[in-house]
Amino acid sequence: MNTQNPKKDTKTSISERRRFLSIMAQSIGLSALGGIIWTGYVEEAKASPLLLRPPAALPEPKFLRTCIKCGQCAEACPYDTLLMAKPGDGLPMGTPYFIPRDIPCYMCTDIPCVPVCPTGALDEDAVSSVVDGKKVLDINKAQMGLAVVDHESCVAFWGIQCDACYRACPVLGKAITIEFIRNERTGKHAKLVPVVHADHCTGCGLCERACVTEKAAIFVLPRDIAMGKPGDYYVKGWSKKDQERIKQRDLTKLETKTERSEKKPQDYLNMDEGLFDD
Repeated sequence: MNTQNPKKDTKTSISERRRFLSIMAQSIGLSALGGIIWTGYVEEAKASPLLLRPPAALPEPKFLRTCIKCGQCAEACPYDTLLMAKPGDGLPMGTPYFIPRDIPCYMCTDIPCVPVCPTGALDEDAVSSVVDGKKVLDINKAQMGLAVVDHESCVAFWGIQCDACYRACPVLGKAITIEFIRNERTGKHAKLVPVVHADHCTGCGLCERACVTEKAAIFVLPRDIAMGKPGDYYVKGWSKKDQERIKQRDLTKLETKTERSEKKPQDYLNMDEGLFDD
């Protein structure tokens, strides 16, 4: 004899269905929320082009593909210079960076943050030199960024004597030099102003840290942002590097596309183009 209650079975079935639909709705809601949050982090990360990376970091796109966010470089830093980006920082999460005004890179000669990188995101070869046939680390080859001086807020450009950034620079007399310029306001005095030299600046940020102004008048930017790009057609005749660059190019493939370039020189030089018309 069947003693089961059909009404009770129906109520149980409806209850289970409601529970299932409720769980599904919660799951979809959480997934959507997670997607929104993650999208927000990605958008923030895209809007942070001013990041300063550890010494010997690969170019940014390649660095992001290579870095596994292990944090070993930050752990190896004896000065706690390196930070690991957290959600909400507006930076690529889990990647190392530093803020010079807070804690600059102190230019360790053994560069402990670089050799511990397991993937090569920090390229040891980029900060190495060969001495007596042996590869040795050379922190002076680091290119973490480039210091830029704001002439409007640097008190040295006002005529006030200050060489804090010059004295703080570990590549003394090379990355930053002090130069004399005329004080146009008084017409009688000279200003001693800091000048940054890109060939020697490592981007360590010690100058930014030492700056006496409330907001640093000298600050480090990524080199591709701080520096211009003259283009391949301009050559420094005194630069061996530029000369080698030209030698490697196939100049026979260069073509001009103007109408004048298609004519012989004597044709367009003898043309009356109205140059002397009133």
